[in-house]
Amino acid sequence: MAWLRLIRWKNLLIVFFTQLLAWACVLLPMKQYTDTPLLLTPINLLCLALSTVLIAAAGYIINDYFDIKIDIINRPEKMILEKRIPRKWGIIFHTALNLIGLTLAAYVARQAGHYEWLALQITCTILLWFYSASFKRQYIIGNVVVALLTALTILTLMIYEPSMHPYITQNYFLQTPEKWIINPVWVLGVYTYFAFMLTWMREIVKDMEDFKGDAEEGCVTMPIKIGLLKSARFAQLLGILAITPLIIGSIKLCNKEWWTLGIYMIVAVVVPLALWIVTVNNKATKDHYAKASRNLKFIMLTGIGSLIIYYFQTNG
Repeated sequence: MAWLRLIRWKNLLIVFFTQLLAWACVLLPMKQYTDTPLLLTPINLLCLALSTVLIAAAGYIINDYFDIKIDIINRPEKMILEKRIPRKWGIIFHTALNLIGLTLAAYVARQAGHYEWLALQITCTILLWFYSASFKRQYIIGNVVVALLTALTILTLMIYEPSMHPYITQNYFLQTPEKWIINPVWVLGVYTYFAFMLTWMREIVKDMEDFKGDAEEGCVTMPIKIGLLKSARFAQLLGILAITPLIIGSIKLCNKEWWTLGIYMIVAVVVPLALWIVTVNNKATKDHYAKASRNLKFIMLTGIGSLIIYYFQTNG
């Protein structure tokens, strides 16, 4: 159980099922509209998703490895490394998970004849190391790196599926003999943007929650450099930038008679996010910021859930 807690198994399940859901709801239906066979067959998708999960798990381990002193202050009750698992075993498993993850990604890249795609996973492993060792203690850059890595969870599918590439330059909606459908590249693109923005917001709020321990360890996070109030306002600004295209997209969906998906996005994503933006600055307590972080995670999950509605409307 200690190892499962160390690698944040619940978060890894979310990552895995996000890629699985995006594949099943967006990529598989493309068989109806393209003659190009999908590279991401069930076996290849499983390899790619496991690669993502293993590299993410390695990232959690190395993050805790470098965060031992900070965690003693911020969350001593949740510490795993040093208390229950020796640090050297953490490094060993970190290395092993990365190697297995890169091998699985290389297998899929080989199927496509594009070994250069493996640069994506290699970059992720490097970024996770430098994030844990340095970037997370620096102003803004650490937050942006985590947001980018989260967005790559979805972007990876677009890169590793060649049948999507011809749609990159096409319009938001595509006309088929039966009806209008949403360009699958735009679908995954919107989710990529949404994941990036909300993760950036959540990382800022987590830094606000960990203000005390980070300050004692000499970190230069946004709350430490510009204060809690300005950090909260910056997170609100990001929220506005995230919610604006969602509102526009929901209106466009309704105009094309995609009522179910459009209304779902407004009720389950836009409204909760608007409430979050309004209330995030209400208090300046650790508990309030922890709740704000959990709420953002819930909004991300409801956003991912819209893929199911997209699937049924596309194939209805």
